[in-house]
Order: sequence, then C-alpha cells, then structure tokens
Amino acid sequence: MLKGVEPGNCFYIQNADAVRDKDRLDLAIDPPPDLVIEIDLRSRSYPEIYAALGVPELWQYTKKGLQIQHLDQEKGTYEARTQSQYFPPGLALTEVLPKYLRRAKTEGRNSTMRAFRAFVKEQIGDRGK
Repeated sequence: MLKGVEPGNCFYIQNADAVRDKDRLDLAIDPPPDLVIEIDLRSRSYPEIYAALGVPELWQYTKKGLQIQHLDQEKGTYEARTQSQYFPPGLALTEVLPKYLRRAKTEGRNSTMRAFRAFVKEQIGDRGK
C-alpha cells in the first residue's frame, strides 16, 4: 500500500481480541478495523483505500448526513445500507448520530459520548448481554 489514511475514528469489534494488548498494528498480518468513521465536512475521503485494506464497514458523515456503507468483498467497493452490521436492527443510527454530533458542539465530546453510550445500552437492553 503506497497510500495511507487517517480516519476520524476506527474500532475493532469482532476482531478486538486479535489486536488487544498490541502496541503496534501491522495490517499485513493484523486484521483491519471492523468499523471506520470518517467525518468529512471539508475534505475528500478515500473509501477505496479502506476497501483495499478490507475494512468491513465505513461510516461517512458529511454535510448531507450519515451514510453507512458495507464492503462488498467480491467487488471491492462499498454499498450504502440503512443499518450497521454491528448495531441491533431498528436502531436509526443515520438519524441519531447526527443529533449527538451536534450536541457535542455545545455540551462537549466527553459528556456527549457518555450520553450516547447510555442511549445505546438502553436501546440494546438485554440483547447486548
């Protein structure tokens, strides 16, 4: 890979055990993050790089809102979806996340993250156990 990217955030969900306690990741041997979040209000993002790395899910937040994309392994490209594979069906992330992002501007990131985590736990209930 001759190109690099720096995501807004990335998360290991299904592959968390594979990278836990590592000081450095080597994507030649370690799995890619399960989820990448790009907040792209001014510049262009590069989904083709994430696809080449094999990142299964990409969220892009632009002026138009949140778009959830799943990697089609055969085509090597992302396809827009309405649901995340990592959150329970019916959780309207494309509506909820923009509200929390706006909230972070007035209440601060830490407070908003705590509120979002509480919201997700409430939505998941016993399904998350």
